[in-house]
Amino acid sequence: MKNKYVDLIEQTFEFPNQEFTVNENELSWCGIPLMDIIKQYGTPLRIAYLPKIGENIQKARRMFNVAMAKVDYEGDYHYCYCTKSSHFSFVMEEVLKQGVHLETSSAFDINIMETLFEQGLLKSETFVLCNGFKRPMYVENIQSLINKGFNNVIPILDNIFELDLLMKDFDQKLKVGIRIASEEEPKFDFYTSRLGVRYNDIIPYYEEKIANNPQVELKMLHFFINTGVKDTLYYWNELSKAVNLYCELKKVCPTLDSLDIGGGFPIQTYLDFEYDYEYMAEEIVSQIKLICNQNGVPEPHIFTEFGSYTVGESGAMLYSIVNQKKQNDRELWDMIDSSFMTTLPDTWAINQRYWAG
Repeated sequence: MKNKYVDLIEQTFEFPNQEFTVNENELSWCGIPLMDIIKQYGTPLRIAYLPKIGENIQKARRMFNVAMAKVDYEGDYHYCYCTKSSHFSFVMEEVLKQGVHLETSSAFDINIMETLFEQGLLKSETFVLCNGFKRPMYVENIQSLINKGFNNVIPILDNIFELDLLMKDFDQKLKVGIRIASEEEPKFDFYTSRLGVRYNDIIPYYEEKIANNPQVELKMLHFFINTGVKDTLYYWNELSKAVNLYCELKKVCPTLDSLDIGGGFPIQTYLDFEYDYEYMAEEIVSQIKLICNQNGVPEPHIFTEFGSYTVGESGAMLYSIVNQKKQNDRELWDMIDSSFMTTLPDTWAINQRYWAG
């Protein structure tokens, strides 16, 4: 009679899969024998498999470059890492080994950039996209980074007041982007994203504040869908709206040459995970090219800001089951030597299949 947990997994999911294998009745993850790690270090234990970071970065680069080659796309692809996904030094160092660009969302992120630069790990020509709502310290740190010779720092304007803050007591030339306040998915609690500038305000704002300002150059339009990159009518509709707005803006703004489609590539958080990355990359690229050609506008350089996709599958938490509780006639609870809420705060909200211990 098959009554082990592994038997249930094997008859329910595609298991073993790419990451998980069973060797001599013991589980291995990315080729790492987990029981050996547990015997040496105990549990609970957080571990990282750094080669997975490079694998995912190269995978995304390859998919977008192949997609561009298939349709003869004339723009470039730039992979950015969303630093708020993990600030660990070993993660940042591994990411930068891959020659990627960076996206920030707070003043603290800029301090990390400066430290990495002082250590010789970050190049001054790296693109640094500065997202988020800009508080005074964040603005000051952005200005400091530009003054230190970083010529590809692009503050993404989150509202119509931020440009004035960035220009205050600052005489360097500014390359900026504008974030679109995209409409949320119909079933979402809110109608419009809390971040970004409304669609109807973007072109008038450019014409009033940027077009005749010799200190400022608009380089990028940025949009991000909170629910991620999914093959749904909602996602393709929002992408189409953003690209059409890019085309309208490009016709009055010659310096605009880049479209940032944000992050949102999903990661494996459960065993029956399925996602066609190649199809999504090809469809995104072909849709952008098609709309630009219809409007007689050159294709933009494409930027992505993959954070969870970069590092999410490179980490693991190991626990031991310390006891079992029978709560009623049907429920048995395995009790672990920790709590999901205290040791996995960064993964708690990724998927509803996680339950508090």
